[in-house]
Amino acid sequence: MAMGQSQLVGSSVERGQTLFSEKPVLVFWETTRACKLSCVHCRASAIREALPGQLTTEEGRRLIGQVASFGKPGPTMIFTGGDPLLRDDLFELLGYATELGVRFAVSPAASDLLTYDALKRLKEAGAVAISLSLDGASEETHDSIRREPGTFRRTVQAARDAASLGLNAQVNTTVMRNNFEELPKIFRLITGLGVKTWEVFFLVKVGRGTGVDDLSPEECETVCNLLYDASHLGITVRTVEAPFVRRVALQRSRVADYWTGTMYQTLKADLLQGAGAGTGRSTLNPRGTLDGDGIVFVGFDGSISPGGLLPLPLGNVKEQSLREVYRENLLLRQVRERKLTGPCGACEFKQICGGSRARAYAKSGDALSSDSACILVHT
Repeated sequence: MAMGQSQLVGSSVERGQTLFSEKPVLVFWETTRACKLSCVHCRASAIREALPGQLTTEEGRRLIGQVASFGKPGPTMIFTGGDPLLRDDLFELLGYATELGVRFAVSPAASDLLTYDALKRLKEAGAVAISLSLDGASEETHDSIRREPGTFRRTVQAARDAASLGLNAQVNTTVMRNNFEELPKIFRLITGLGVKTWEVFFLVKVGRGTGVDDLSPEECETVCNLLYDASHLGITVRTVEAPFVRRVALQRSRVADYWTGTMYQTLKADLLQGAGAGTGRSTLNPRGTLDGDGIVFVGFDGSISPGGLLPLPLGNVKEQSLREVYRENLLLRQVRERKLTGPCGACEFKQICGGSRARAYAKSGDALSSDSACILVHT
């Protein structure tokens, strides 16, 4: 599988094309900055009330129309925030997306608004999925990160409610220094809830996250190897801002035990405890996305950026076409063509990986520089 994918990427680059040059896979819309939570790592530094300049209902409808203009099959639109449930017009907007044939998912916060009835309405509105955040295997860890008592219990209940409604629920986990040793237990918790997709976010120091302790490159490598193991256990595993997991998967397919170490062996033993034989095949996608390469982000005020963790303004949907910005912006084209600098630019794995452009920008102010979380950058 890895060899075939390498050939695919290589051939597309030789033709001067990239897999996501014409349209993104995902369009994220930060529907609002308002949120009842105040998570320690929030990229948006969300607050209780909506900020001035938030897209109006009509402007939101025009944005949905712009997403539809990419053509069929089109991108999936992710209604995120803040907390989209704090928009009074959310279900009107979802209905319009359905009317235009735009696939969408919703990323609500685990506030008191995330009720069974709210999930039922999301299902009836046509959401293909919701994403729920779970950052710890215990109430103590998760609620300390979310800084709101009861969020762990609400999240677990929401996963159960979604399952009872037949609504696909993805669990997102942001991994950082104070929770990465709980990853095996989080895995067991979410699989016990029937969750089929686990998306692990690697911290980028933006927003409130600038004060959070990050993982070292060695710890990132350990986590990626652990996720590779988890991806054989009947659950779809994805990462955000850790594209080097694809390099890890390729290396593991070549040399099964290339990564060793006490911490990894301990976490792996914990992960495999009672996990069964697994499927024998990894669910990690060998050719995923980067900010600006398959992904584009629209802020609460209409500003366009490569991704939610890469707040580099490229334009605004109030005055510009999202489709044209995505296709023609020079930075996005450079990302898609892997015109990177430093070790990332010289890396043999840059086509399947490419490094986190958000982390590169957060560290250096240059979105094309190297990803400091990758262990190969330091060798």
